[in-house]
Amino acid sequence: MATILHVNASPRGSRSDSLRLAHHFIAAVQDSAGDGFDIETLNLFDPGALPAFGQAAAAAKMAVFSGLDQTPDQIQAWEDARAVFDQFAAADAYVFNIPMWNAGVPYALKQWVDIVTQPGWSFGFDPGAGYFGLLKEKRAVAIHTSGVYAPGLPPAFGSDFSSPFFTDWLNFVGITDTTHVRMAPSATNTDLDGARHAAEVELKELAGTFAVHLRAGEARAGDLQLAGDRAG
Repeated sequence: MATILHVNASPRGSRSDSLRLAHHFIAAVQDSAGDGFDIETLNLFDPGALPAFGQAAAAAKMAVFSGLDQTPDQIQAWEDARAVFDQFAAADAYVFNIPMWNAGVPYALKQWVDIVTQPGWSFGFDPGAGYFGLLKEKRAVAIHTSGVYAPGLPPAFGSDFSSPFFTDWLNFVGITDTTHVRMAPSATNTDLDGARHAAEVELKELAGTFAVHLRAGEARAGDLQLAGDRAG
């Protein structure tokens, strides 16, 4: 069965506009796809949701690439990071809800990105051609919200380093079938209900094609399993 990984980058719970929109989208996908997929949610701000990637993990990473033995602490740190990546890689599609913080992404999302973005895991490198992503045939929807910034407003209303960063990262790891939906601004909008409704309509329209992708991915997985059974 296909799996959607929902990565919630907001700590605000029911008060989060980005999270409400993510729930709206997932419900619309369920209406389109029925029970043909699983949903796994990663709340990045939950206590213990992410391991630290500090001295032990950085040393473990360098030991792997240098062919050195890892200490017990380094082994544990690397295994903890790998568990986060395995959850990411196992999903067929992704829903990210991303509030803008100080013109960028929330620090917990950046921490998650830094954990899963490892050579040989999510990307490779060719000396002649450069980097290439290893996560193929995935699809992602990223929902961006901001309180004051909105496209087209003067620089005094802020800048957007959040969505360009996240778009570039998705491409970097090989997730090129992506759609970005924005609701902004939320704090200075004189028609917040109208902006929310417009985003909900856009997400509902997107849900149908997203469900088709999930069904296609499940069919591909079934074909691979059948081929493996025949080979065995």
